[in-house]
Amino acid sequence: MKPLFTLLLCLTASFSAFADAVSPLKALQNADDARIAAMRSPDARTLSSLLSEDLRYAHSTGAVDTRASLMEVLLTGKTKYLGFEYQQRNFSFPAPGIALMTGRARVKAATATGEMDSTLSFLAVWREEDGHWRFLAWQSCKVP
Repeated sequence: MKPLFTLLLCLTASFSAFADAVSPLKALQNADDARIAAMRSPDARTLSSLLSEDLRYAHSTGAVDTRASLMEVLLTGKTKYLGFEYQQRNFSFPAPGIALMTGRARVKAATATGEMDSTLSFLAVWREEDGHWRFLAWQSCKVP
């Protein structure tokens, strides 16, 4: 009976460790999904809760936005994300409270300079701030 109890205790501990390892990933995926939705249908409250005060958003055109300037172009409609579809999205956790997101996405957007329909390769950084994942940085380039 004692070996069975020990085995069950070990399995329970292993499952708890696995659940703890999965939950930050799921929380991050949910935060990123909410960010994409808030950028496609701009919502100031949601964007404020997801974007870090220290945001640096480097577009594939070379333009760079801060949190304030990105929110301004989205909320005024100067930039409209018409489509955003991940072809690949990977996460890694290189340090406590930091997550890297890499991959490719097909992005359709309308800006003052015209429309864009491109496949982008990207690196994004998320940081845990006050117990919540906040979008800290984005860098992308067009895939030829």
